[in-house]
Formats: sequence, C-alpha cells, structure tokens
Amino acid sequence: MEIGQSLKLLIFDCDGVLFDSREANRAYYNAICKALGRPPLTDEEFHYIHMQTAENSVRFLFRNYPDLLEKALQFQKNFSYEPFLPLMRPEAGLKELISQVRPPLKTAISTNRTTTMGKLLETFGLDPFFDLVVTALIAPQPKPHPEALKIILEHFGVSPQESLYVGDSEVDYKLTRSLGVPLVAFKNPSLPAAYHVKNFEELRKLLKTRFNV
Repeated sequence: MEIGQSLKLLIFDCDGVLFDSREANRAYYNAICKALGRPPLTDEEFHYIHMQTAENSVRFLFRNYPDLLEKALQFQKNFSYEPFLPLMRPEAGLKELISQVRPPLKTAISTNRTTTMGKLLETFGLDPFFDLVVTALIAPQPKPHPEALKIILEHFGVSPQESLYVGDSEVDYKLTRSLGVPLVAFKNPSLPAAYHVKNFEELRKLLKTRFNV
C-alpha cells in the first residue's frame, strides 16, 4: 500500500481458498470420463482441470479423443454438478473472518466456475457474505486473463493497491501480477506473493496487524 491509501476490497478465489473442492471436482470429471468411455483422470490432468472452466477442462481431458470431444462437451453442458456439491468442503473460519472485516471492507469472488457458483454459495449459506461474485459466465475470458478482476475493481471504484486477492495457484499469481493487485497466497508457501497464510485465522491476523482492519 502506498502512503495515504487504505485497504478497501478483499477478493477471493473459490476453489482451493473458499472450498476444498478436489474430491468434488475429481468425482464430477471422472463421471464424465466414465460416461464417455475414457479412463479416469490422471494426477496431471486433475491438477490442470482444477483451475479451469468446465469447457476448458473437458477440452483438455478429451484432447486425445477427437472423436469424442463434441459429444463430451455436449454431455458436460447437460450434466449437473449439483449432486457433487455435498463433496465440497468449506474452509473453516470464513464466515467469522468476513463478519469481522465487512464493513469496512467490501468482499468479492473471482472464479472460473460458471453455473455452479450460485448454487454452491446458496448450499453453504454464503450468499450474504459477498458484495459481488464474478464467474466465467460474467467474464468469459477465464483467469489468468484479467477481465474478471478488472470488472471487480471497476465495480467498487478501487485501485489495485487498495485491494488484496486471496488465491492459491499459479493462475492467481499471473492474474494479480498483470494488474498489480497484491496477492495473499493461501496454503501455498511456494507461490510468489506479497503475503502467505495457512488459514483464515492467519488472514485475519494479517488484516489486523498490517492493514488495521
């Protein structure tokens, strides 16, 4: 933060930050693979799709199955993620953190999820905790393209230096670097970032000690 500036906006990634979604995502995409007759995800494939939109994930998973690709894309569009939501695991302490810092801070989500995000927040009672949610439906250019983050900053009328982005992946690093938004690396000590935290309790301490929030 530059002198005279204060923190106004806290932006969260979804998968890997708000939720541990690994089990749900693996089950969902393995179900698609099974339905189309290809083997289950490899660890390499899972690492990739965990940070992508659903369409990009299917395109990647069926990159070596050109005869199945269009069928897989159509299947995914009609294959509901909702039955897999109970496998999502919300990170402990999220509601407590936001209740303590909002206001004065505004809160937002930037995610490559599409149609599943609204139901996910509703299922876990998180709708009231965020002032803005930008999905890949609103910003069709998925992260690390800066489109979604630009939308969020412009919506609140804040500068990159008046914001913090909480993320966990290389995608989040590239995204925040492109706009100069300070990154808080969540549960990823090897990620280049302005700050590193292991949980929301540590994030709360950071906000209090570093930004007086």
